[in-house]
Amino acid sequence: MHRALALAVDFGGTKAEAALVDDRGQLIPESRHRRPTGAEATSAQLEASVREVVEAALAALPDDAPLTGVGIGAAGPVDVDHGLVSPLNVPAWRDHPLAAFVAELVPEAPVSLRIDGLCIALAEHWVGAGSGVSNLLGMIVSTGVGGGLVLGGRAAPSPTGNGGHIGHVEVGGFDDACACGGRGCLEAVASGPRTVAWARMQGFTGETGEELALAHAAGDPVAVAAVARAGGALGHAIASAANLLDLDVVAIGGGFSRVSPSLFEHARAALAERSAFPFVSRVQIVPSGLSDEGPLIGAAALVHRPEFLA
Repeated sequence: MHRALALAVDFGGTKAEAALVDDRGQLIPESRHRRPTGAEATSAQLEASVREVVEAALAALPDDAPLTGVGIGAAGPVDVDHGLVSPLNVPAWRDHPLAAFVAELVPEAPVSLRIDGLCIALAEHWVGAGSGVSNLLGMIVSTGVGGGLVLGGRAAPSPTGNGGHIGHVEVGGFDDACACGGRGCLEAVASGPRTVAWARMQGFTGETGEELALAHAAGDPVAVAAVARAGGALGHAIASAANLLDLDVVAIGGGFSRVSPSLFEHARAALAERSAFPFVSRVQIVPSGLSDEGPLIGAAALVHRPEFLA
């Protein structure tokens, strides 16, 4: 008899993924599948990507393994009560009924939806870099910047499900326009695409975060400045969050978080400027302990560890 499994679905601005995850927070490797999303995709294309990853993951379900439920993490904002998603970087979906769509694909299992930032926070608290701590901010730095909060060992109460969305905290000293309508939002400054866009305005000729990472490793001064700018903005936003919430750990995942270890060094340096407040400067800023599996593990935590939810 196999351990109980959850179907985990992660929907973001670049990709949709699904996998089976057991009740220890471990992915079943052969069940993991990915399809593209993106700002240019139509609603039909987005639904097709979700359908394909869900069906492919379910095809790996052993005959004798119980499917306990389906957990979905989605880029925000979300409407948890109604199962709707409106990912800022995926304009084809506004108030899209993602939970109901997945429920039609998996009618035999209950479905739970939360914002992807909360899922990564739950994953880090469960089996990752924040295991054993009470107050944790989990962050995704990728196509966008998302976040989620575990306070007192549980997901922070959030009436709409969008609590912890630190990507749209405004960072002092920046005036970058954000798609949300604000200016100087962390996402507008420190996400992968916006960091690359800033670097290109300074003369960088690459087009992707991967190319920026290579240029940074080679010592390109524009790439070095771009990563320093993004890391400093992250540190300032984290300092604000730590002042408000008295955090123990901030665990950061997502593709652009791996652009360079220097991103974390700049974030820690910006946090350390608040040296007059030991309860702020004590916060540990660490890479995700789960690499790129964190969002899926966190989606599975919605099923396997319901006691984490407020």
